[in-house]
Amino acid sequence: MQKLLDQADVNSQELSELLDARAKGDVDFILIDVREQYEYDAGHIKGVDMLKPTSSFQTWAEEIFNDHQDKNIIFTCRTGSRSGQVQNVFRSNGHNKAINHYGGIVTYSGETER
Repeated sequence: MQKLLDQADVNSQELSELLDARAKGDVDFILIDVREQYEYDAGHIKGVDMLKPTSSFQTWAEEIFNDHQDKNIIFTCRTGSRSGQVQNVFRSNGHNKAINHYGGIVTYSGETER
């Protein structure tokens, strides 16, 4: 499982496996949904740790970046586009443990909640 966290991107199947492994205590990461509140409220991946909308990126990015330098962070959104942009900013500034959930929630078949 740790090998998946060494990648730049994970697909929905891999994210589901990682969430299961995290629940068992086998891996550790933070899952951040970067969609807007109304999107999150309509349904989100069970196991999301934080909602950090891209519309307010400037208000939260530096704190998340600095506070979690040593932690794997997986960003997710609807399709993987916004989360990919956030991941790119983090990686280009030296956070090498930033991971994009490629495909987003629209391709996710694991457990979701409202």
